Amino acid sequence: MSAISTEQKATISVDADLVTLVNVFKVKPENQQLLVDMLVEATEDAMAKLPGFISANIHKSLDGEWVTNYAQWKSVEDFRAIFQNPTALEHMPKIGKIAESSPVLYEVCYTKHS
Repeated sequence: MSAISTEQKATISVDADLVTLVNVFKVKPENQQLLVDMLVEATEDAMAKLPGFISANIHKSLDGEWVTNYAQWKSVEDFRAIFQNPTALEHMPKIGKIAESSPVLYEVCYTKHS
């Protein structure tokens, strides 16, 4: 018999009551893995410990020029609380030195599965 987990996982569903951050970073290929490492560190050190955090999924492009963070939060307010958290804020300037980002909040409006 396994224990019941309270861990939440990424859910892509029109019925999910959450907000999705899609943050696309433009980066020089020589800095792509460094950026991935920095985003993972920021997630582990700060984001995942904040109320309302559900998941973070880091993707890197095959051409080395892009990194995308697909993150989910319980609410817009939970996401915005990042910007009041000193531990979360300390990661942002370092990331900004090596990449340009385009963060946008979304809601899922359609999915199709085979």
